[in-house]
Amino acid sequence: MKKTWQPEELVEYWTLLPLELALLNQKNDENRLGFAILLKFFEIYARFPENNQEISQNVVDYVAKLLDISPQKYSYYDWQGRSIKYHRAQIREFFGFQETKVSDAFELTNWLAEQALIYELKFEQLKLAAVARLRNLKLEPPTDSRLERIIRSAIRNFESKFFRDITSQLSNQSKKWINDFLKEKASDQELDDTTQTNHDKQLNNPGDIQLSQQLDDTNNSEINTEVTRLTWAELKTDPGRIGVESFQKEVAKLEIFEQLELPTDLFKNISTKVLQVYKSRVIVEHPRDLRRHPEHIRYTLFTAFCWLRSQEVIDNLVELLIQIVHRIGVNAEKRVDKELIQDFKRVHGKNNLLYQMAEASLKTPDGTVKDVIFPVVSEVTLKNLVKEYKSTGNAYREKVYTVMRSSYGGYYRRILPLILNKLEFRSNNEVHRPVIQAISLLKKYADSKQRYYDAGEDIPIEGVLRSGWQEIILETGADDEIKVNRINYELSVLQALREKLRCKEIWVVGANRYRNPEEDLPADFEAQRLEYFQALKQPSDVEVFIANLQQSLEQSLTLLDKGIPKNSLVTLKTTGKSRICVSPLNPQNEPTNLTRLKTEITRRWRMTSLLDILKETDLRVKFSQHFQSVSTREVLGEYTLQKRLLLCLYGLGTNTGLKRLSDEIKGDNYQDLLHVKRHFIQKEQLRNAIACIANAIFTARISTIWGEGTTACASDSKKFGAWDQNLMTEWHIRYGGRGVMIYWHVEKNSVCIYSQLKTCSSSEVAAMIEGLLRHCTEMKVETNYVDSHGQNEVAFAFCHLLGFQLMPRLKRINVQKLYRPSTGNNDAYPNLQPILTRAINWDLIRQQYDQMVKYATALRLGMAETEAILKRFTRGNLLHPTYQALAELGKAVKTIFLCKYLHSVELRQEINAGLNVVENWNSANSFIFYGKGGEIATNRLSDQELAVLSLHLLQISLVYINTLMIQEVLSQPQWMKLMKLEDLRALSPLIWGHVNPYGTFRLDLNVRLPIETG
Repeated sequence: MKKTWQPEELVEYWTLLPLELALLNQKNDENRLGFAILLKFFEIYARFPENNQEISQNVVDYVAKLLDISPQKYSYYDWQGRSIKYHRAQIREFFGFQETKVSDAFELTNWLAEQALIYELKFEQLKLAAVARLRNLKLEPPTDSRLERIIRSAIRNFESKFFRDITSQLSNQSKKWINDFLKEKASDQELDDTTQTNHDKQLNNPGDIQLSQQLDDTNNSEINTEVTRLTWAELKTDPGRIGVESFQKEVAKLEIFEQLELPTDLFKNISTKVLQVYKSRVIVEHPRDLRRHPEHIRYTLFTAFCWLRSQEVIDNLVELLIQIVHRIGVNAEKRVDKELIQDFKRVHGKNNLLYQMAEASLKTPDGTVKDVIFPVVSEVTLKNLVKEYKSTGNAYREKVYTVMRSSYGGYYRRILPLILNKLEFRSNNEVHRPVIQAISLLKKYADSKQRYYDAGEDIPIEGVLRSGWQEIILETGADDEIKVNRINYELSVLQALREKLRCKEIWVVGANRYRNPEEDLPADFEAQRLEYFQALKQPSDVEVFIANLQQSLEQSLTLLDKGIPKNSLVTLKTTGKSRICVSPLNPQNEPTNLTRLKTEITRRWRMTSLLDILKETDLRVKFSQHFQSVSTREVLGEYTLQKRLLLCLYGLGTNTGLKRLSDEIKGDNYQDLLHVKRHFIQKEQLRNAIACIANAIFTARISTIWGEGTTACASDSKKFGAWDQNLMTEWHIRYGGRGVMIYWHVEKNSVCIYSQLKTCSSSEVAAMIEGLLRHCTEMKVETNYVDSHGQNEVAFAFCHLLGFQLMPRLKRINVQKLYRPSTGNNDAYPNLQPILTRAINWDLIRQQYDQMVKYATALRLGMAETEAILKRFTRGNLLHPTYQALAELGKAVKTIFLCKYLHSVELRQEINAGLNVVENWNSANSFIFYGKGGEIATNRLSDQELAVLSLHLLQISLVYINTLMIQEVLSQPQWMKLMKLEDLRALSPLIWGHVNPYGTFRLDLNVRLPIETG
């Protein structure tokens, strides 16, 4: 049960209705209070509480106040006698429930095996599904132990049937291939272990990096196209540095999976979540371990791994294709720019020079250039004019394209046959059919050595060649016949393909992130339309939706129009581009009493070890229980496992690594810690542990110190340095340097509820929405503060549909515009005329309302990655009708926000304060993540994610312990009396002056190093 209930939640869920109050008659006070709590608890959870400790105190206080009974009476309620049994029977009868019988348990087992386990294998989720099923059947759930036995039985039944069904669908040839493959890889065990341990070091050898750079920069260099025989470890690794070699290695992996010849519908009824569980088992096992499994288990586990891994490899190939095509263009522009900058000189007054040249020419039409033009305009000036022209317009584009063509033809063209043979491209939109036809043309001529396409060939031009590039690419023969050079056309097709793949207008068969975008949407939307609208709390009638929005827009504009003359902090200018002037907020000094409080904490808990903080958090919260082995059997004792888990999490979260800890702590060597990391520490388990600590903080907080619970959080990104032999690491355009981006969601009292590892160029809007939807804490998020990079019109639209308030701090507030609610009334809002623009196009919203809700539902249900869904709504896809409608909706919602933002200085302070909290969270990252210079020293995506989540776990543990420390100090009356309102408002549990994140340093002058020479 939730431990913290907001006041509005208490009113919504715990208020007694008249019929319910009638059940309380003829009961004494303690029974009335106990019965009322049992009644409402059963209504919410469809079960009875295990004991009185399961009920939150603020719930008891609220219900007692409703019944005008002292809350202390609750402690006298008998939880073991006959009265509570009678009360439970009375409540069951009131709600029409019955106790679960043996036959009901048997039916529930079958239902879980046939209906629930095809979507989810996690015990907690299955427990929720079982309780929901019993609730629909009006059955009271059995005890936790009995329910656990039912779920375990269902899992056994499901897996037994599932493994045998999958095995029966495999051909004898596929089974033989699996056995031979595992036998071959098992013989490479020693090489496999070495590769697994040293893979990152090999990728980051400076000589390898230098060689890769030379290959990229040299157009005519030759590489060895023969891909070496892949080991088992290499089959599981991520792609290396962007380039031809990485593309070839990924193709080699895909060819191995293709040899298995799996049926296309092998896992058609099984969720990806279930397959991911089986894949995680395979990843931590060696081939010899897989061979020891019974046949039906071995075949199913291996095919599940290959099925998902092939999708990942195809996604990687598409990503490599996108990055390589981008690199061809960027490198060409850099090279041409470098050449032009050396001799570029801008000439001013060109119109005047042209006039002088024309006048001199007309005066002496028969004269020579040297005699007529040079006296007016010098030869040096004319040369500079020529250089300037060559650096702009068609001349510049021609030079860039020449370099691009040379780079592609001399080096990158060798990936084209692999693209055409291994990737199958499709589109659901006829507008993009020319690109698909162009790819077919490339396949047709794949083995040809012709320089040009045949004269009678149907060559798609429109929709393939960029505007302004046709005159560069198309060649005209002696007979004025247009000829199309194959290399030029191939490069143009790849550029067009890249743009369409990025917005998913073209998709790839067999991919996951780049799959058919229709698969990202709920297939039963029409049948379940009303339920989906209700889940989003949006009206099913579009006219009601538009009317509500128009009313809110009119009210916001009216409020700002009336208040702007009296608003001394906001000024509207009538001329120029910058028409909004907002006075900055004055910074506030840190209250003196906070410094005293920090000093007292340092005095009491001086140099507390960060490892001890992690240990104490686990002993109190027991988050380590969320780390379960991906294997089916483990023999580690509870104490040993807990100790090794904490050491691993500390090593990952501080970036010091496992070897450093294994050397310091006796009894736990590196291999032991590595085993725990591989088998027990997974991304989802870390997220569950983090949510567990966050919920513990919410429960432990004292409202008189921290205030009531909040529904607002702030989100922002932080750049971390990282090794660059992978697809995740990119150059950060704002901060410079190679690295990755971590996106945090932090509430007002420094509890980070969600974190994500993203590329530096990825959408912060997608990361923002992902965190709001996917965090698993008890916090109910309604408002989110972001900076300028975390918002756009599509973000405003989706946040409105999903029920969140997006509140950004806009960097370019000076150029913002407000949209009118309707046309034909241009004189309305006279004080806002300088910043008013056109009216909202409500017809677009009206036409695409169902589609917008459909995409919002896909985001809510997590049918695909948030970024994969939002790829369709980028600037490269402006003509998409749903994108246009989302942009209009976003303009309306953003106008409403801007009116409130400009009108209220308190709102601006609130947003700024929220973002300051996340900035403070970012500042603590480097204090904790200090190892290896704060650089994520791995190329594996999974290890990068574990490092980020372990840092999150360590930092939120620090917040938890600091919360308890602060509350202990302030529990003394003399300290609480010192705290003023401004002290409590500025109080933060994210402090680390009293913390030592490092190891123990010992200095003994009597101990010498065992060195004999010298």
